[in-house]
Amino acid sequence: MSKGSKTRMPEPIFEKSRNVAFAIRKKLNWTFLGQLFEIRANLRPDFPVLTFENASHPDVVQTFQDLHENSHRFARALLDAGLEKGDKYAAIMHNYPEMIHLMAAASITGTIVVPIDPRTKGQKLAHMISNSKSKAVFITADLLDHIEPIMKDIPDVKHIFTIEKPGKPATGDVSQLKSIQEILDSPFRPVDYMLSNPAHPIQIVYTSGTTGDPKGVLNENFRFPIYGYILSRYWKYDRSDTIYTGLSLTHGNAQGCTFAPAVYRSIKAVFSVKFTKSRLWDITRKYGVTTFSMLGGVAAGIYNESPKPTDADNPVRHVVSAGMPRAIWENFEKRFGVDILEWYSTLEGGGFARKPIGQGPIGSFGKPIGIFTMKVVDKDDNPCPPNVPGEIIAKPKGVSAFVNYFDNPEASEKKTLGGWNRTGDISHIDENGWYFFDYRIGGGLRRAGDFIQPDTVEKVIGEHPAVSEVSVFGIPAASGAPGESDLVAGIVLFDGKIPDPASIFECARKGLESNSVPSYLMFLEEIPKTISEKPQERFLKQNFEEHPELVYKLEDYR
Repeated sequence: MSKGSKTRMPEPIFEKSRNVAFAIRKKLNWTFLGQLFEIRANLRPDFPVLTFENASHPDVVQTFQDLHENSHRFARALLDAGLEKGDKYAAIMHNYPEMIHLMAAASITGTIVVPIDPRTKGQKLAHMISNSKSKAVFITADLLDHIEPIMKDIPDVKHIFTIEKPGKPATGDVSQLKSIQEILDSPFRPVDYMLSNPAHPIQIVYTSGTTGDPKGVLNENFRFPIYGYILSRYWKYDRSDTIYTGLSLTHGNAQGCTFAPAVYRSIKAVFSVKFTKSRLWDITRKYGVTTFSMLGGVAAGIYNESPKPTDADNPVRHVVSAGMPRAIWENFEKRFGVDILEWYSTLEGGGFARKPIGQGPIGSFGKPIGIFTMKVVDKDDNPCPPNVPGEIIAKPKGVSAFVNYFDNPEASEKKTLGGWNRTGDISHIDENGWYFFDYRIGGGLRRAGDFIQPDTVEKVIGEHPAVSEVSVFGIPAASGAPGESDLVAGIVLFDGKIPDPASIFECARKGLESNSVPSYLMFLEEIPKTISEKPQERFLKQNFEEHPELVYKLEDYR
């Protein structure tokens, strides 16, 4: 059977009926994760819904019964620690089952989980924990050295729970800390469900903080079923699929595109502990993955891997992509034998667009689906004509957009001025109403009067055999021209490769117009990224300014 001819498997009517009957009898509401797990565990207790793979270590499989019981174990641990409805707790870990248990525990107790990118350190980490007023921290032992230096800055934290993971030795003394393993080993004693209002927050998800301190976005319990039951159908998932992600469960993409559809529609899902571009296609073959979610920065990294004759020999039929670089779109599909289903949304919500497979022009992220209104406007909120860039604003049809930044009403009001979600994304539409993403506000690159498409530059340099990853950004032009940029290519080489600026500059000259050839190459051990795998320009620019020894000038290689 070809990838595109898979038989669809809707949920059988009898299962729906039994689930509904059980929920009514037990007075359960599937809107809440914890109650959903009990409903699912009643009918399909042994269904292996979530698999967590970790390279050379054994898989950890979670059935619906596991999710149901472990969520209540963590709920009881929260109550025993003195947390009450509305209290917050931070969860700092890579993709482990405990992250799911901690989210569901919030839906049981009415507490609020604060998932934090496990790479976060220093004052940024202290800000997230203190700003959210978290009273407890759940963290894996290998990350304890992130917490110890900031203890004085997080005075509200009264409890730290930790657990060691295979291949991840502790970085400090865990003997004085509370044990997550003891929670998992404790007897199953159900906790009474404490929520009835689906609008009660379940989590605070922080923005990346690219231009300042990260802001916490309050997400309500009802968002999980919206993604799991409704929006996932626009990604063409069904129950015969196995879906996959290596993106972090502390970010909305992994939660909305993979976790929520899996548990709300009984679809098998596989999670890697960390994102891996080198093992991606082997993982799809091992687990029979038929679709996975991908962000733009991820796509370029996957594409930059050295081509193999087996690239298209995989079970994936389509990739759910947000931000596929236009320059590699068609080559990506052809090389790996997949279709791209592009979509667009924001962490704060209020809009959702998608480009169905085989429809619309390459490079477009589609059109808004029927329940949302979206438009491109100028600085005075006038609609922009076709092919004229402006800011995307969006809202649900018939109502105003709503964003709730935690403890920051001014930012919430500014974000939704006039009842529209002000996305901060610059886009344009074509004559047929298809939307195209251009850049974030403040992120456009203009050189000698021309707008430069970074993805085109990244594609050409990324095809150099020594280049593993590349991110192109701008610095103020040496000419001093207002609004103009000189281009810098931040480059990570494959292991064992030695920087060869002359060769890479020559590759750029051959594949690009002269105006698009970077003025500088900067060789790094890694590209600084957000939790959504987007390169962070602020830190790339900081490296450029503080480490001139890493930088090579084009003018020296004429």
